[in-house]
Amino acid sequence: MVLCGFVLDSILGDPPTWPHPVKLMGKLIAFLTKFLNQPRFPHTLRKFFGLVIWLVVVGFSFSAVLMIFWAVSLMTFIPASAVTIIQFIIGAYLCYTCLSMKGLAVESHKIMKSLRNHNLKQARHQVGMIVGRDTQNLSADQVCKATIETIAENTSDGVIAPLFYLLLGGPALGIAYKAVNTLDSMIGYKNEKYGDIGMVSARIDDVVGFIPARLTWLFLLAACALLGYDSKLAYSVGIHDRKNHRSPNSGFSESVVAGALKLKLGGPHYYFGELVTKPYIGTLVQDPEEATVGKIEETIHMLYAAAIIGLLAMASLSIILYA
Repeated sequence: MVLCGFVLDSILGDPPTWPHPVKLMGKLIAFLTKFLNQPRFPHTLRKFFGLVIWLVVVGFSFSAVLMIFWAVSLMTFIPASAVTIIQFIIGAYLCYTCLSMKGLAVESHKIMKSLRNHNLKQARHQVGMIVGRDTQNLSADQVCKATIETIAENTSDGVIAPLFYLLLGGPALGIAYKAVNTLDSMIGYKNEKYGDIGMVSARIDDVVGFIPARLTWLFLLAACALLGYDSKLAYSVGIHDRKNHRSPNSGFSESVVAGALKLKLGGPHYYFGELVTKPYIGTLVQDPEEATVGKIEETIHMLYAAAIIGLLAMASLSIILYA
């Protein structure tokens, strides 16, 4: 199921009109947040409501998958082999929806196309669709860096982490991870609006992403060597700057990419009009190169290579463990 889901994601990406569990999660999170994140509520109560939202969204997502498989198993009016096939198809589709490799590459190529056409305004708008920072005043170099950082971070969050949990616990655990990650991306901000309601979501996302982030670090280093990039500098920067991030996980993938492409990433950015100071990643890079469309393309190559290496490595380990 995981292999089929991986192949489907590689081919199809995320067609916007197709049904997707994350869309349902997003609607549920938005609905609950609208009613439970009221400024008149005290801080402690909003933190408690944040826990309630997390339990409802993740619990519903996990149990819904189990209920679907259970409901199919009750189809005693069809042959058992047909039941197995139906469950496999459903499972493969759910695995496919957990991955966002092709979708991330497609969105990045849109930004690259706008930059090649010298349409910076459109590129700013497009990168604003995939990053949390303010993008209306970014330069072309900053747009490229934002895109590269997002690809690097989502190599873990959108590919390696879902694969890890899918291979660990099947579609139900994979969907549960997507719920955790979606909660963090929607309300896990450390600002006045979401600081209380999203505290639980942000912290749990850090916990579940801990192991996948470090696996991604290894897979990206292997990808650098496979693609002929500067794997020595990628390793040095990866060791030195992997903790130069406000997130305990995101710096692991970004540091390897910064070293491999000889870039200086990170630093201060504006979020919701507020300047947020963040450490730089790539501090060991001598004479950092400019972030360009070509650098984005190279990051996409690293994404695909790391994804394939990660799938092969984790699937092999899974087979050994379950054998």
